[in-house]
Amino acid sequence: MGRVVLVTGISRDIGRRFARHAAADPSIDRVIGVDVVPPRGDIGDVSFVRADIRNPVIAKVIAREQVDTVVHMSVIATPGRSGGRNAMKELNVIGTMQLLAACQKVETVKHLVVKSTTTVYGASSRDPAMFTEDMGPKSVPRSGYAQDVYEIEGYVRGFARRRPDVRVTTLRCANVIGPHVVSPLTNYLRMPFVPTVLGYDPRVQFLHETDLFAVLRHAATTDVGGTFNIAGDGMLLLSQVIRHLGKANVPMPAFAIGRTASALRSARLTDFSREQLAFLTYGRGVDTTCMRTVLGFSPQWTTRDALADFAESLEAESTPATAGARRA
Repeated sequence: MGRVVLVTGISRDIGRRFARHAAADPSIDRVIGVDVVPPRGDIGDVSFVRADIRNPVIAKVIAREQVDTVVHMSVIATPGRSGGRNAMKELNVIGTMQLLAACQKVETVKHLVVKSTTTVYGASSRDPAMFTEDMGPKSVPRSGYAQDVYEIEGYVRGFARRRPDVRVTTLRCANVIGPHVVSPLTNYLRMPFVPTVLGYDPRVQFLHETDLFAVLRHAATTDVGGTFNIAGDGMLLLSQVIRHLGKANVPMPAFAIGRTASALRSARLTDFSREQLAFLTYGRGVDTTCMRTVLGFSPQWTTRDALADFAESLEAESTPATAGARRA
């Protein structure tokens, strides 16, 4: 029999698209998507179940559907859609705790895949050239998305100790980019002028959206557990990224960036968090050797190619005929 996969966070575009991607895998019998609201758009052969992972009832859903593989994607990076920072933390941390408690109770669960992020490493002047999976942040994050992810990974490790029979795969993904990705970083890069921190030119790595779906699918259908850095080959400087996109680079002192961030949040152009400002100052690099040699996954898109595809989508958005077709 094939796998029965449960995907959390299916109301978000990235969760919905991955669920459809997974449903096309011949080794997967069924895909069940759960969220508090129905997804917008076609979900194909995916079965939707209205459920809140913050509620213990999620255990009944997992047991009733005889789920053996759980892909946890319901971790959000910004408080906007969730109703504020407190609601964001409740969804991210409390939701994960309840989901893990449900997985611990249900004996059919044999594999857990968690979409994490390289944000867990933080960004500072003391960072190594490349983070490997056995490294941690130089200082423990105390607020925002970075703190949520740090706590979530801790709870996932605790779950792995309590259920050693469950294969746990944690994917620390670099910044995901692509034509359909809406995130703090892509919103930042979509701006007509791009504010940067004066005197700094951070290194960045990208993961193309199609490679994100591919690695999640690979992790869900491969008998390999562990924690893995996931990123496309190569690295770019932020100045190169901005130049490639044809944007105006506006260097500012760090204190001015903070004020600009508040104005941009008020205008809902982008959401600058403390961890994003640190990333845009110091950058981050991760080693992906284990991704290739242990997990057995190789991205199809390099960092530079992923950026080029994103740049093409921006050009298409700026073309009047294309924009009109999209609105229609």
